[in-house]
Amino acid sequence: MTAPVSVDDYAAAAARVLPRPVRDFIDGGSGAELTMAANRAALDRVAVVPRVLTGAAEPATATDLAGARAELPLAVAPMAYQRLVHPDGETAVAAAAAAAGVPFTVSTFSSVPVEELTALGGVTWFQLYWLRGARAVVRLVRRAEDAGCAALMVTVDVPEMARRPRDLRNGFTLPDGVRAAHLDEPVPGRAHRHGAGRSAVGEHTKEILDPRCDWDDLRRLRQLTRLPLIVKGILDHRDAVRAADLGANAVVISNHGGRQLDGAAATADMLPAACDALAGRCPLLLDSGIRSGTDVLKALALGAQGVLLGRPVLWGLATGGQDGVRGVLDLVDRELRCALTLAGCSDAAAARRLRVSGRDGDRKGVPA
Repeated sequence: MTAPVSVDDYAAAAARVLPRPVRDFIDGGSGAELTMAANRAALDRVAVVPRVLTGAAEPATATDLAGARAELPLAVAPMAYQRLVHPDGETAVAAAAAAAGVPFTVSTFSSVPVEELTALGGVTWFQLYWLRGARAVVRLVRRAEDAGCAALMVTVDVPEMARRPRDLRNGFTLPDGVRAAHLDEPVPGRAHRHGAGRSAVGEHTKEILDPRCDWDDLRRLRQLTRLPLIVKGILDHRDAVRAADLGANAVVISNHGGRQLDGAAATADMLPAACDALAGRCPLLLDSGIRSGTDVLKALALGAQGVLLGRPVLWGLATGGQDGVRGVLDLVDRELRCALTLAGCSDAAAARRLRVSGRDGDRKGVPA
C-alpha cells in the first residue's frame, strides 16, 4: 500500500488482506454495535481548548503508567489470538511495543506464551480473566510473575462473552495452529462442526470464565500478588472508587471496545466523573475507540493518565507484521506530538490541564 497517513489507511489495508471471518472478529462489536459507535461519537464531541504563546516546542511525551516508564502515554491493549492476524502474532506486537517504549499487554487468550513475550525485553503487563476454579487463576498469576511481567491487569466486564452477531453469522472458530497458549482447554470444534449461528470462541469463553466473580475475588487477587494491579472494564465512577479502595494501582475506563454490553455508555463520557470521584487517588487509563494522537490528547485533557490502543495495532499487524505495528505506533506518536504543540502543551501533564468543550459544556482540566 502507499505510505499510510492515518490509522484509517491501516484499517483499509487490513480489510483487504484479512479473511472476512477474521476481519469481523477484530472489527465487530456486540449486538447492534451501538456502543462501538458511541465510543467514537463521544470522542468526536470533545473539543480541546488550546493555549497559545506557551513556548511549547518539541513536547515531551514520556510518562509513568502503573509504575512503568512509557515513552508515550499509551499501552497496547490486551487482545486475543493475534496469530489469527499474522503468523508472528503477539511476538511481532510485543517487539514493536518494546521498540516504541510502550507497555504491551499479553492476554490470557494469547496465542504466544507469556514467557516468550517478556523475553523480548519490553515492559509487559499480563491481562487476567477470572477462570472457573481458583487454582487456575493462581496458576496464571504465578506464571505472569515468574515470567517477569511488570503489572497484572484484571478484566472485570466479561462475566461471559456477549453475543457478537458477526461471529455468529460467520460460525467463527479458530483455524488449526492457533490456540490459547496459556490454557489447557482448546477452543472446541472446527469450521465443519460450526455453521452460521454459533461461535466456537464464544462458547469456549462461556465454558471457562466464572460469571460469579465479585469484589471479594478482587480483594483476594490484590492479596495474592505484589505486582501493580490494573482493573480494566469499569464505567461507573462508584466502581472506580471501590477498585481504588481495594488497592488498585490503576483503573481502565473501558467498555471492551463495544464488544460486551451493547448500549453501555461511551468511555469518554464516563471518564470525567471517575476522575472527579477518585480525585487523584488512582491513575485512570481510557480504553475503547482511540484512533489517533489527537484522541490521546483528548483523553489526557479529560483526565486520563494515558490510553490503551487496541484495534489499530491489529490493523498494523495485518498489513506488515512487526513493521506494521511499529508504523501505527510511530504514526500515533507523530500525531500526538503535533497535537500537543498545537494545543500549547510542553508535555502530557500540561495536556491534563487543558479545558475541553463538549456536549455538557466546558470542563476544566485536571489541576497540576
